[in-house]
Amino acid sequence: MTFDVVIVGGGSAGATLAARLSEDPAAQVCLIEAGGDGRGLLVRVPAGIVAMLPGRPKINNYAYETVPQPNLNGRRGYQPRGKALGGSSAINAMLYLRGHRTDYDDWARQGCEGWSFDEVLPYFKRSEGNQRGDSAFHGGQGPLQVGEQQSPRPVSRAFVQAAVECGIAPNDDFNGAEQEGVGLYQVTQFYRGPRSGERCSAAAAYLHPVMDRPNLTVMTHTQALRVVMEGTRAVGVEVQRQGKRDIIRARREVVLSGGTFNSPQLLMLSGIGDPDELARHGIAVRHNLPGVGKNLQDHLDFILSYRSKETDLFGIGAVGTVNLIKAMLEWRRSGKGMLASPFAEGAAFIKSSPRVERPDLQLHFVISIVDDHARKLHLGYGFSCHVCVLRPKSRGEVGLTDADPLSAPRIDPKYLSHPDDAALLLAGAKQMRMILRAPALAKYRHKELYTENVETDEALLQHIRARADTIYHPVGTCRMGTDSMAVVDPQLRVHGIAGLRVVDASVMPTLIGGNTNAPTIMIAERAADWMRADARGTAAAGTA
Repeated sequence: MTFDVVIVGGGSAGATLAARLSEDPAAQVCLIEAGGDGRGLLVRVPAGIVAMLPGRPKINNYAYETVPQPNLNGRRGYQPRGKALGGSSAINAMLYLRGHRTDYDDWARQGCEGWSFDEVLPYFKRSEGNQRGDSAFHGGQGPLQVGEQQSPRPVSRAFVQAAVECGIAPNDDFNGAEQEGVGLYQVTQFYRGPRSGERCSAAAAYLHPVMDRPNLTVMTHTQALRVVMEGTRAVGVEVQRQGKRDIIRARREVVLSGGTFNSPQLLMLSGIGDPDELARHGIAVRHNLPGVGKNLQDHLDFILSYRSKETDLFGIGAVGTVNLIKAMLEWRRSGKGMLASPFAEGAAFIKSSPRVERPDLQLHFVISIVDDHARKLHLGYGFSCHVCVLRPKSRGEVGLTDADPLSAPRIDPKYLSHPDDAALLLAGAKQMRMILRAPALAKYRHKELYTENVETDEALLQHIRARADTIYHPVGTCRMGTDSMAVVDPQLRVHGIAGLRVVDASVMPTLIGGNTNAPTIMIAERAADWMRADARGTAAAGTA
């Protein structure tokens, strides 16, 4: 089978890109996805994410682990990645955030031409169908529905008030003119029509409505094995489907959209990467590109939790069972209620010091007790708050476990390998604790878990090393740029290889100050324009 474009990975970027490229009826587009169609009930119900957490069967989730982390007491970290159409947008908390405008200006200053905030804002707006409508910072007509939370809990509003009591300004739009402040998240959920209250994944927004296009072929449950090369040109992808191997050929381009872990893995399996890494696994070098898999960045997260005597929260107990039944009925009836909750309802973007120019810490306020990604469960009810360092200085890497495409990649974030990250996370934990102890939360606050008697900086840092883990925002392993360690150029073309691009979060040169799903969709929107322009140029040259 031969197509104009073959896209590997139907996640947030791949689903977006396939939908946009197939708008041209003359373009034959093939999308390859290892997982299923992303339409199941556990995807559609926002609270269904609990079924996809670690310790459960792997539902729509690769559920990777890191190598042991020396600075986290030798623990292995958890790294969920979506395995279905929609990718991680099918299993995430649906929080719509873009980061700080200066994050993109930083990219442009690093040589990534075309990626300043003013240049990417139109692509954010193009993707977005915001409940608040069109404005200077938002789009109201895009496919990705972004709206207010259906039924935020009173405790989340109390968190906002607690932060205000601590001197943090309220902010009702973290994606507007100013990011700093405290408020409630907007979420990627359907807010209109018969699907109101359901998750709006990238697949639900972009791909599912156009699956019947005759020029779009979507192959689910299909594993990519390697990029097929002819000399220094990518000409297709070898896949395994229903136990059989086949080659899907591309006339124009192959695009890798497997994400921060799987895109560098597939490049290396194809002989593109650091020669030393390839040699360790007996893979012949097709192209020396030493930056593949390097530059891994992630938001390391520390959590404080409290028990509560209030039961209008997610919890385990007799009241919780009754609440769950009521919530199921309410969600079925109206799309509202607790099952529509993203769990992380409240947010704050704060500065560790008045001297910093932009927020460098993010808080997520969650309406349940959270312990080890919910692998450890607690009877009763409570709430939690997460803090992460927005722009960590630690850099990790992704490598190969072996030469088997079905093996998980080797993931080493090297958390807290830069001492500044530990110091900043400690400062954030102290600010978070101050907010959680503010008067506005007194009604809900009962007993502090894990850290009740921890008061010194040294003891709190020990708890950080014993408990911190990802908040699921890995980026950077196929970094764009123009230097020798960059993997793709600013138009996301792989250096030294014709007909091959990477379009996903792995191309981000630096981690943005916020959640990464909306920026990943923006990247795909940006890439679609470049690819269509290149296709028009090729067609014009062919008829000249």
